[in-house]
Amino acid sequence: MSEDLNRYDADLTLPGMVILEMVAADREDAAQQLAARLFEAGRVTDLDGFMASVNAREHQLATGLPGGIGLPHARSEFVTQPSIAVGVTKYDHALDFGAADGPANLVLLIATPAQSFSEHLEVLATLARSLSKESYRESLRRAGDPEVIAELINTSLVFFDH
Repeated sequence: MSEDLNRYDADLTLPGMVILEMVAADREDAAQQLAARLFEAGRVTDLDGFMASVNAREHQLATGLPGGIGLPHARSEFVTQPSIAVGVTKYDHALDFGAADGPANLVLLIATPAQSFSEHLEVLATLARSLSKESYRESLRRAGDPEVIAELINTSLVFFDH
């Protein structure tokens, strides 16, 4: 595993980077709301610049995963450290992220620094592995508490030595 991740002392996500009962017009709006949380937390230095990277990535290939997951992600020069913002949509409010099995009600925005290619892939792969488990997805959806959601995300990324 990459040693680079160990140079960050903060967790990948914090309770302030979680949105419960999220309502968004579409996947771009959802990503914008989550990116704003990263910006407020100091994880993103230029919101518009970062969103340009996210939207460019989203137009290349749909980022929906089976099981109701939206996983927008981007590497960007405007990201200060690997971070994940989480949105759990309001009941009966799902968003189309292009997954074959339907819309997403759990959206995780992954942001990594531009130079962190290996970390970006590590975070994506590890998170996708966790999210492939229905029990894990349900834990995130049902938590109802930003602290619990942040803990679930941070502990699922076990390569992140704390």
